[in-house]
Amino acid sequence: MRHFLIPFVFLLSALGVSAQAWADEYRETVNMFREAEAPQPYFKSAYGYAVFPTIGKGGFIVGGAYGEGRVYKHHKYMGTTSMAQASVGFQLGGQAYSQIIFFEDQRAYDEFTSGNFEFSAQAAVVAITAGASAEAGTKGTGASVSGGQNNARTSADYYRGMATFIIAKGGLMYEASLAGQKFTFTPK
Repeated sequence: MRHFLIPFVFLLSALGVSAQAWADEYRETVNMFREAEAPQPYFKSAYGYAVFPTIGKGGFIVGGAYGEGRVYKHHKYMGTTSMAQASVGFQLGGQAYSQIIFFEDQRAYDEFTSGNFEFSAQAAVVAITAGASAEAGTKGTGASVSGGQNNARTSADYYRGMATFIIAKGGLMYEASLAGQKFTFTPK
């Protein structure tokens, strides 16, 4: 009996550490966005938000992106979300970025959490820090490089009740493509 308990206890403790590290990743990502100037007002006034610590994106003519995140309402964890993106057009490379989507009101939150939500190519994304392909997001309209926050667009408007910000983590992506993002939501 004791031989079975030792691996079981070890497994449970490893899962606890893993769950803690996962929670810390979300907390660190939210804090990173809180420290940036542009999204600060949204944390004060938004009904809720979805945060994605890492979205991986890559492409060569045809591309895609994927990331998993969490949804919060009034700063309380409400469930998980995933994002998938497909794109077509000139694109070459790969990158990783963090993304946050603010919900202006309950209507926008309910629309996002209804099950399957899509951002069209018209949705604007604000890049907060320097990075290649600063417009990496749903538009996919072109490659650009920003020298720092002073040279990047640092304000957003709500689109369909949502405002989106990204922070580039690494990589290099050249693109002039059309893309849209599709989200799923699972309540906790």
